Amino acid sequence: MTAQASDSDRRVLVRPAWLEATVSAVFSAVGFDPSDAAKIATALVEADLRGVSSHGIMLVPMYVERLNAGGVTRERELDILYDAGAAMVVDARGGMGQLSSPQAMGHAIDRAGRYGIGLVSVRNAHHFGAASRWAMQAGDAGCVGVAMSNTTPLMPAPGGAERIVGNNPLAIAVPTSAGVEIVLDMALSAVALGKIRLAASAGRPIPETWATDPSGTPTTDAEEAVLGMLLPAAGHKGFGLALMIDVLTGVLSGGGWGDQVRPLYREPDRPNDCAHLFLAIDPELMGGVESFRRRSSGLAARVRSSATAPGVNRLYLPGEIEAERAAHQRRRGVLVERSGLDGLLAAARAVGAVVPAGGVLD
Repeated sequence: MTAQASDSDRRVLVRPAWLEATVSAVFSAVGFDPSDAAKIATALVEADLRGVSSHGIMLVPMYVERLNAGGVTRERELDILYDAGAAMVVDARGGMGQLSSPQAMGHAIDRAGRYGIGLVSVRNAHHFGAASRWAMQAGDAGCVGVAMSNTTPLMPAPGGAERIVGNNPLAIAVPTSAGVEIVLDMALSAVALGKIRLAASAGRPIPETWATDPSGTPTTDAEEAVLGMLLPAAGHKGFGLALMIDVLTGVLSGGGWGDQVRPLYREPDRPNDCAHLFLAIDPELMGGVESFRRRSSGLAARVRSSATAPGVNRLYLPGEIEAERAAHQRRRGVLVERSGLDGLLAAARAVGAVVPAGGVLD
């Protein structure tokens, strides 16, 4: 294998199609229908293509461990528990979030087409990867899309020394005349735990603003941070928004909230029991799709053309850097952490998956 990029001892350039095929082979080997395995693989590799490696292939070993231990099921169909037209509550039956989420957002999009707005709460769910993928599903259908989830508690309240809320993700996607150009995807901690885990596996330090050690003291040691607590983005503001996402997902759906949501990397035999919320808004409700697209395009253009600070050559919309990176990596190959690739290949060997040849690019 030949490593690429400046951090050449830690990252490897591979073919995106090979990476998808390898991930798909793993999930087929652990009992998924090939089409469902391919959907899981596409979602994970898309995260790596967009540079969100904390939600990409590095998750495969953890998912496989939980599947084998029973902490996540192979169920794929949603149970509809409550249907009020524009709003629904569904049960994911502990299945993979990469399979339940597109169904749930599909329901939200369908209801938005009928009622102008569609809202689907999901309980008894499992980790769904990058939230932006599901918000963009609505954006590609011409709707404003919102996706959010709660996670196991990882952050203290301001001034606290106990994990109270998760680094709950929020994504919003906005269609414009040129496509889905504006995509916000953020966790409410200063950084996602997956990025800290990547740093720990690669032996890299982290900024002291990311996390604390178990005593609550800010640390640059990634391994100590994994055992400690994440720090909220923007202090009390990030904590407050994370708490409200816990309300809109777990509390609203009747699903898990707070420490009822179990850790992904511990207790693999216990359900994750997170909850999601998916929202689709049809701009027709607000005066017409084309008018909305023109106005959102105008907003995008205004951001891009606004004045820059000294030394800054270009301004970006939310999600624009990730979209450009994905387009580039689809053409040239995707850079993945060597530790993530090693974990994927180890998982493939463990489950007897056949790994295709020719994936690494020199």
